[in-house]
Amino acid sequence: MASGELTPSEVVDGLSNLLAKSLVAAEADATVTRYRLLDTTRAYALEKLGEAGEREQLARRHAEYFRDLFEQTEAELETRSSAEWPVDYGLQIDDLRAALDWAFSSDDDASIGVALTAAAVPLWTHLSLLDECRSRVDLALAAMEVGTNPDARREMKLRAALGALLMYTKDADPGADAAWTRALEIAESLDDAEYRLVSLWGLWFIHGASSRHRMALELAQRFYALAAKRPDRNYQLVGERMIAIAQHYLGDHFSARRHLERVLAEYVSPDYTSPLLRFQFRPPVAARVFLAWILWLQGLPDQAIRAAENSVEEARAANHVLSLCYALTRVACPIALLVGDLAAAESYLKMLLDQSTRHSLPLWGALGRSHWGVLLIKRGDLDAGLRLLRDGYDEFGEGRVAWRLTTFRTFRDAMVAGEALGRAGQIGDGLVLVEEAIDHSERTEERWAFAELLRIKGELLLLQGTQNAAAVAEDHFRQALDWARRQGALSWELRAATSLARLLRDQGHPPDALALLQPVFDRFTEGFATADLETAKALLDTLRSSRPVIIGSGTT
Repeated sequence: MASGELTPSEVVDGLSNLLAKSLVAAEADATVTRYRLLDTTRAYALEKLGEAGEREQLARRHAEYFRDLFEQTEAELETRSSAEWPVDYGLQIDDLRAALDWAFSSDDDASIGVALTAAAVPLWTHLSLLDECRSRVDLALAAMEVGTNPDARREMKLRAALGALLMYTKDADPGADAAWTRALEIAESLDDAEYRLVSLWGLWFIHGASSRHRMALELAQRFYALAAKRPDRNYQLVGERMIAIAQHYLGDHFSARRHLERVLAEYVSPDYTSPLLRFQFRPPVAARVFLAWILWLQGLPDQAIRAAENSVEEARAANHVLSLCYALTRVACPIALLVGDLAAAESYLKMLLDQSTRHSLPLWGALGRSHWGVLLIKRGDLDAGLRLLRDGYDEFGEGRVAWRLTTFRTFRDAMVAGEALGRAGQIGDGLVLVEEAIDHSERTEERWAFAELLRIKGELLLLQGTQNAAAVAEDHFRQALDWARRQGALSWELRAATSLARLLRDQGHPPDALALLQPVFDRFTEGFATADLETAKALLDTLRSSRPVIIGSGTT
């Protein structure tokens, strides 16, 4: 690090001299030339600095330089391309590490480390170095707690970073709620609108992931009201997406779809990355993820497949790892499995597992392995599939409360594993799993999969074969039909109608079964090559062949 007392010309002359003596190496790319000391030169120079008593002074100047640099680059997030920013500053990661190691090695200089950590969070997240970022943020917050001159703004940034990191790194726990709450308190005390939005988003996420969807909806509405005061319309659209997701989980698919379609129609991709977008998935990707689910639920499987594919392609084009893992986990894999495209599901899962391994994202890896369990079940390997589902659940650990209670996964496991357990003869275990999910749904008002859970319970009761099993199962199928119709969930309605029609046929009432199933099937306009529609079509063909033939005035 050059002394501040040297003139620019003296710096250039000194650097040229070192290059001429082959003590410094030049590395040029298309835009800039960078210089670095050779390892042996660096070791010798450090030894000499230590002997002269100047090493500490140099280390301080180095840390202060990078503190100032990253505070400057943090401000550039508002104006620079999200593609350019990490390329330009990603090469500084080793200097950042060295500066922080020095700053936190002495309590007297911890304030430099705190400031540098707060400013460098965007770089770690852009580079997907989430575990590293988490450890540095923890260290900075610990230093602040014992310091004598706390900086509220820096604490706010660090608490918000911690809240986001706790969602995705391996040691996630309820501390995310406390981190976001503290960040919001500071943002409100500082009247910082940007971080009020960031913190409201974080709390919305935590409440939604913990199945507190009414509270999540209220937070989304608060976010939207605050975003309406911002000149950038994209902030409001983020709020609309948050509202839509909460409504979807509560079973209001019609309203949720309107919000999501407005987000996709009006969103304009910015040339910068604001603090609001640093810790979440790219807005169009997240919007398409939930729109794809709603399209499938509403009986538009082909459109759902295209929306899921688009969410993956957009995340890949943006080179945003978290968005890609999110799209693969939450919609691309599940939709492929639902429609019966097992080859596409396997391809998506390989991509997900590769990304989670390459970027050290164990949460997404665990979700990928549990999805692989679903794939094995779909292929008929019940034992291996159920084992992977159980193992994937155990990987989450006791501390991962928010994610353990993410009912997308809870309901998926109940729906898939419940049926699989029934087919494997473990009917009691399947019923326990499904009944727990139904109870959870009733307690939390999370209704998006309620119809399907009721249907699966009916199927398991039929398999159990107890007294009045058929009557109880029929009641569950009719309840499932009612819930699906109220929510406009045509795909769940088709499944419930198929189960009930099969029961009516087996009870000797093919005409009633046909009259029930045919109108539901006829409301579909696409997706006739998908698994559920093919199953329903096969049953309808059987029911038509079973109808009595009327000859004259008699019946045969």
